[in-house]
Amino acid sequence: MTTAGGPLTGIRVLDLSRALAGPYCTALLADLGASIIKVESLNGGDTSRQWPPFENDHSLYFDSLNRSKRSVCIDFYSAEGRDILDRLIAGADVLVENFKLGTLEKLGLTAEHLKELNPELVVGSVTGFGTAGPLKNDAGLDQVIQGMSGLMSVTGEKDQNYRVGVPIVDITSGMVCALGIVAALVGRGSGHPVSTVSTSLLETALNLSVFQGQRALSLGIAPAAQGNNHPTIAPYGTFRTATEPLNIAVGTQKQWLAFCGIIGLPAAPEDARFVTGADRSVHRDHLMALVEGALAGRSADEWARLLARAGIPCGPLFDYTQAFGSAQVEALGLVVQTERRDGTALPLVRGPLSFDGQASGIASVPPLLGEHTADVLGEYGYSGEEIARLATEGRVTIHEETTIGAR
Repeated sequence: MTTAGGPLTGIRVLDLSRALAGPYCTALLADLGASIIKVESLNGGDTSRQWPPFENDHSLYFDSLNRSKRSVCIDFYSAEGRDILDRLIAGADVLVENFKLGTLEKLGLTAEHLKELNPELVVGSVTGFGTAGPLKNDAGLDQVIQGMSGLMSVTGEKDQNYRVGVPIVDITSGMVCALGIVAALVGRGSGHPVSTVSTSLLETALNLSVFQGQRALSLGIAPAAQGNNHPTIAPYGTFRTATEPLNIAVGTQKQWLAFCGIIGLPAAPEDARFVTGADRSVHRDHLMALVEGALAGRSADEWARLLARAGIPCGPLFDYTQAFGSAQVEALGLVVQTERRDGTALPLVRGPLSFDGQASGIASVPPLLGEHTADVLGEYGYSGEEIARLATEGRVTIHEETTIGAR
């Protein structure tokens, strides 16, 4: 399964980003068929290469974000490195970066220089706090933004808040940036070009607030964490059964009536506390006790079968090993078995999109640092002798397994 023939086939993306939001963005673009050249620095490359968890010498953090990319490793601050960057930019359709504001300019990549090199270039940027305001020059990391955006205030129990268990703000910021880049590419072809696309962790995080944020804006009420219960709909959450807990989502009045019949609470729909959705939300604690009392009579598996048959959404609480081992995940082919250059197995999660019924694939395994330096420089006009000299002078890194051929 590969990304060949995807809708972005022929689009060339220069990826200067590191860690998570930017690499997640470019992984999605790769899933769509774009060709990604990941440009990394000499001091260890992308910072996530040094982050656990590790499998032998391989960072699984890095591996999870950098499928279907090629790695070029250069000295950003040397004249030779900047010449390489200029050539790569001149041949690209998109440049993606998630540096602090002003970093591109420090590299000599001012807006004017980029325009001179490539008038049609689309620059996609992710910052911490945006391009205006008192915090615009501050570093923003996922957990900090989760706290400052209000996301942590609605996550966890009423008396203790938690971060979301994955870096959700980084991930969704990467998605938003990828959407903006695709829109810019469409605009370029339809006569509505834009040269820059930007988002920030803070802007994305606050957009995730949806109805919780709207409640704060319109009513002046700060919503509180509700544990595993839906903040406004009931019964909708995690419920104890005779065995393990079960997630159940009763979202409509029709489902509510069916649910009461299935679990043996025929009088509940007539109870004044539970007649409407608004009533059930107000009296959710009483409703929770009543529902769990009824669910205690059967196992989670039994209830899941009965509720699913009635069209009521429900499901078990899996850990990730259970989730990846489920029959549904297997049927979707979400896990792709690949192999690293050293022969070790590397199962990877493919991208989440399908086109004409064909799931997006993985063109290549995550690259070793500098694995493609020689190949890419050769494609951009450097001779084998020039590449060897740059490597000898420490201006580029070529992975030790790479052979520099005559060009």
